[in-house]
Amino acid sequence: MIDTPKPQGNAMTVFTRRSAITGALVSLAAAPARADWPDRPITMVHGFPPGGPTDLVARLVADGLTRRLNQRVVVEGRPGASGTSAAAQVARAPVDGYTLFAIPSGHAFAAATFKTLPYRTIDDFSMISMFTEYPYLVATYAEHSIRSVADLLQLGRARGTPLLYGTPGNGSGPHLAVELFAQTTKIAVQHVPYRGSAPAAIDLIGKRLDFMMDPAAALIEFVRDGRLRALAVTGGARFFALPDVPTIAETVPGYVVTGWQGLVAPAGLPAPILARLNAEVVAILKEPTVVERLRALGNEPRPSTPEEFRARLAADIAKWTAVVDSSNFERI
Repeated sequence: MIDTPKPQGNAMTVFTRRSAITGALVSLAAAPARADWPDRPITMVHGFPPGGPTDLVARLVADGLTRRLNQRVVVEGRPGASGTSAAAQVARAPVDGYTLFAIPSGHAFAAATFKTLPYRTIDDFSMISMFTEYPYLVATYAEHSIRSVADLLQLGRARGTPLLYGTPGNGSGPHLAVELFAQTTKIAVQHVPYRGSAPAAIDLIGKRLDFMMDPAAALIEFVRDGRLRALAVTGGARFFALPDVPTIAETVPGYVVTGWQGLVAPAGLPAPILARLNAEVVAILKEPTVVERLRALGNEPRPSTPEEFRARLAADIAKWTAVVDSSNFERI
């Protein structure tokens, strides 16, 4: 609130009237959220095509919010520029609790790999909660001589040509994760970017690549049907869906990489709405049926406080920026 000077006598000066109006506007802006929120449908935006991992998880949480808030939560994909177009739109949206934004860990990758962005990756958003966390799976084709991470390292150091690895695109999570792996282990690798995970997996099965590192959900069926061999997972613990597959950290101590998804809103979301959304998301992610469906998508539920989510995002931006700075990667 702006303190206004007292008028002399009974007369109010123009300056005082303007100050009073300004003070009233400031008080209005800082007022608590309406007690009847939400009283109309909410839009949950994401920046990717329908049917992808971000879309599927967003719809699962949106269904839960629809039940718990007694208002429809509509999921709206706005693909473009690796999710950054949607991020820029949400950053400029009204701060009223009716526009939410489901983001993957690619939100942090974009901060590390783009020269400039039309928004501030952290400060233009209110963190609500993480949704999920998942590891990447390291795999090779079934007939390859590589049978373990140790074999991969030995071949990468001994062969005269770099190991070829495929990813769903330049600057993607798997791209940066392999770059970190190569920097950590000092092996020679060569990146082969594709337009998505599926064509890269097809070329790996066809023996045109040496290995891939991709979200487990994208490769697990190829492992189960015997066309790919799982070498390791990148999480800090073994993956629930492949308990016999070791972590990379069992061979390369300290190497841990996980992807995640979460929910944010435009910066300045009123505290009561933020607290309500966090509580509802946390409750949804503990529902047994939701846990089961998320695990079927290769995800572990990972609800968090807004502060924990903000810290994770900041740590990931710092981590991947350092990887990009230490590589030959040319920022987009």
